[in-house]
Amino acid sequence: MTYEQARDELTTVVKRLEAGGLTLEESLGLWERGEKLAEVCEEWLEGARARLAAAMAATAGGEAPEDAPF
Repeated sequence: MTYEQARDELTTVVKRLEAGGLTLEESLGLWERGEKLAEVCEEWLEGARARLAAAMAATAGGEAPEDAPF
C-alpha cells in the first residue's frame, strides 16, 4: 500500500467515525483499521526521513547536518 492510499483511506475512516451513527462493533473495527493505516503512514514517513538524512549526509561529506529538520 502506498503512503497516499493509506492516507486517503485513513481520512475516510476518520470521517466515518466523526459522522457517528455506527454500532460499537463498527466503531471499534474502524478504529483498529485506522490505527493500522496510521502505522503504514508513519513507516513511509520514517523511511522518507531516513532517505533525506542519507542524501544530506552524502552531500555534506558523510555527516548529517546538525540543523536537519528531522
